Amino acid sequence: MKKTKDPCIEILFAGFGGQGIMFLGKLMAQAGLDAGKHVTWMPSYGAEVRGGTAYSMTKISNEEISSPIVNHLDILVAMNKPSMIKYESKIKAGGILVLNRSLIDEKPKRRDIKIVSIPMTEIASKIGDTRCANMVAAGAVIKNTKLVSIRTAEQALKEMLKGKEDLLALNKKALERGHSIS
Repeated sequence: MKKTKDPCIEILFAGFGGQGIMFLGKLMAQAGLDAGKHVTWMPSYGAEVRGGTAYSMTKISNEEISSPIVNHLDILVAMNKPSMIKYESKIKAGGILVLNRSLIDEKPKRRDIKIVSIPMTEIASKIGDTRCANMVAAGAVIKNTKLVSIRTAEQALKEMLKGKEDLLALNKKALERGHSIS
């Protein structure tokens, strides 16, 4: 990722309800917090939760953060086509677009950003559950940004899924797979 004077990294995770968008944003915020950084996380739901539009905003910084609102994206994770179309233009030049190639059949228009295209839903299906596509995305974000280590993210995942060991194993595998292939 292109270094800027701004120490705060703005991330928008977007998709439809049921794709784990809120969990994805919260995981990255928790991992940032566990790494000793300042973080904010703010969810936003559409009119319908499952199937409707959903996005979450996460900021990670070495310094205090004045507002949780993201305006100039360093990273966009688009889990579906409408999200890519709606938010691609908001990515800063030199930023990163992580897209779910399983559900996005259109090429991004931007040429001044890094594009990480992964068949997240397909990978998650092979792992055992399409609902862990969000963790494939998290692994890709971690690999391409180095905001936090994969181990820190795994620890945050363990904290967030305490008592749900079956989900933990599946999600950890998806996180590692996203990190290894991107």
